[in-house]
Amino acid sequence: MPDSRIGLEIDSRVAVVTLDRAEKRNALDAAMIDGLAAACRTIEHDAAVRVVILTGAGNRAFSAGGDIQAWSGKAPDDFGRFWLREGHDAFAAVARLRQPVIAVLNGDVFGGGLELAVCADLRIAEQHVRIALPETGLGIIPGWSGTQRAARRFGAQLVRRMALFGEVFDADAALRLGIIDHIVESGAGMAAARQIAAQVCGRAPLATELTKMLVNAAEGEESERVLEALAGIAAARSEDLQEGLAAFREKRPARF
Repeated sequence: MPDSRIGLEIDSRVAVVTLDRAEKRNALDAAMIDGLAAACRTIEHDAAVRVVILTGAGNRAFSAGGDIQAWSGKAPDDFGRFWLREGHDAFAAVARLRQPVIAVLNGDVFGGGLELAVCADLRIAEQHVRIALPETGLGIIPGWSGTQRAARRFGAQLVRRMALFGEVFDADAALRLGIIDHIVESGAGMAAARQIAAQVCGRAPLATELTKMLVNAAEGEESERVLEALAGIAAARSEDLQEGLAAFREKRPARF
């Protein structure tokens, strides 16, 4: 792994990704963003992994978002070209994992932390969490798809309330508004996630993967890739492909 602060543990069919920077409230810097993307590549190519759990170290924060010290000194062009773009790429890698992703929100979920949580398919919040998009109070925007993916998944009005008007939601409000899916007692998030992960592992893996792809496409998440991937799977299973490859190897016209 490029950065040890992105923990990756694979136990049988469950992968656990941990933002491991508790002393900084699991704030993300550039190296951690690279590490998150690398963890996704590892998980994506591990045929045994059926479900992913994403969480933060400690109990103060799932993630406080992007590390202000990591981005505040960047030139404007570098801020847009690298910090925002590479964060987008890493978060998209989470959202587009073929496996279902469960986020365990075990503390504050602010800014980029919420944008990362949005990438999960299911969000479990511990009772003490707070959820917010505070960027405009710092003079910056929610730049890791807070105005896009979050609006698609939660609704634009909730994003307006957080990003424009500064509302901070507790766990009860977040559940009522559909930002999270379950509330558990403080400290019980990981146990709840593992229980749900076991249920996912009991379902048909290919059907689960294809269904996630289709739901993502319905939301406007990677529609082009989903269509071509599904068509490619169908073509790769066909007798036409076997005949085409055989003809190529034997240097003869194909007989479809």
